[in-house]
Amino acid sequence: MAGSEPVSAKGETRTVDVAPRKPRILLAASGSVAAVKFANLCHCFSEWADVRAVATNASLHFIDKASMPKDVVLYTDDDEWSRWMKLGDNVLHIELRNWADIMVIAPLSANTLGKIAGGLCDNLLTCIVRAWDYNKPFFVAPAMNTFMWNNPFTERHLISIDELGISLIPPVTKRLACGDYGNGAMAEPSTIYSTVMLFYESRAQQGHGDI
Repeated sequence: MAGSEPVSAKGETRTVDVAPRKPRILLAASGSVAAVKFANLCHCFSEWADVRAVATNASLHFIDKASMPKDVVLYTDDDEWSRWMKLGDNVLHIELRNWADIMVIAPLSANTLGKIAGGLCDNLLTCIVRAWDYNKPFFVAPAMNTFMWNNPFTERHLISIDELGISLIPPVTKRLACGDYGNGAMAEPSTIYSTVMLFYESRAQQGHGDI
């Protein structure tokens, strides 16, 4: 991608090639057992994109922080509250909202799905969602028990988030953590990564590289 054209001391104009910056991906995990795969998901994205991560308190029960990529900062509710001390201080959920090109929640629990559909914003993750610019891409990969996935509330909530412009990466059918067999397992991290990456690259080829 051609950058600016600085003028040399002799008045000659020369073109400087500037490599395009990496996409900025905000990855988030909510409280599903599938959050055990969150570190893997972060590794999938981190070689291709600049990644920042957000975890709800419930998801921290399943995330192995030691396995997270060293260059990926993991933000929690504690960071939201400890960073703001007085008027004029930066607000973390707004900073992250402004920084990101794309947001991905994987796993998206039934509880957080319901919060988003209802407009609730009681933690760092849902505050980012409530403040999100829906002109920017937003993906979710649900993960929940089959009975929860088939619950009528889930259908209503999925319709609501679809109306916001949030893209669904559907769950898959397999043996679930609870022992049941059925639909509701989170898509594999590699599938989530390839879905987002291909979307971004397609947009870039169409001239929307700044998404």
